[in-house]
Amino acid sequence: MASEVYSPTTAPNPKSSWFMVPTENLDKTRFAIKILEVLLSFVAFILEEVVNSCTSCSALYFFEFVSCTAFLFTLLLVVLLATTLHTRVGITCWPLLDFVYTGVIALLFLIASIVFASDNSDTTIERSAVVFGFLATVLFVLDLGLFVKNNGLPLQKGGKPTSSNGGPAATPAPESEKLNATANGPE
Repeated sequence: MASEVYSPTTAPNPKSSWFMVPTENLDKTRFAIKILEVLLSFVAFILEEVVNSCTSCSALYFFEFVSCTAFLFTLLLVVLLATTLHTRVGITCWPLLDFVYTGVIALLFLIASIVFASDNSDTTIERSAVVFGFLATVLFVLDLGLFVKNNGLPLQKGGKPTSSNGGPAATPAPESEKLNATANGPE
């Protein structure tokens, strides 16, 4: 009986969805770039894992570490930022975390790709892994550039105001209605 009364007039709450893109921390373009970062990092990692033998394995192991770290942590970051889970983690400075993480991974992927390109057995699989490593690096740099273009540098003091807990500060909106003296009564 209650379902008959409330069903036709009750509308679902669009904010109750678990997947929310775009959000205040991730727009659709950067979401697509982050998905591509995850895929390219994963392909680079898989190609590196397929290598049968190596002459100097330290470059291979460093590339393996960076590509696996980039894949797993970027996937975690995408899941957190694209769902409502980021509100339950307890981190309030998501833009700063995203900026620093993306910059560090871009630098590490660039270094690992250069080192692995210079010190490998020159097999097709190793060259392919290096290519995917450089492609992932380009995407991480592009993601960093789009972040700065859209949000500015999160480390700047003169940027957008922030609250004391690291989250975005609410700026008061100007009044839309002025007080009316006659509505309030005589003074």
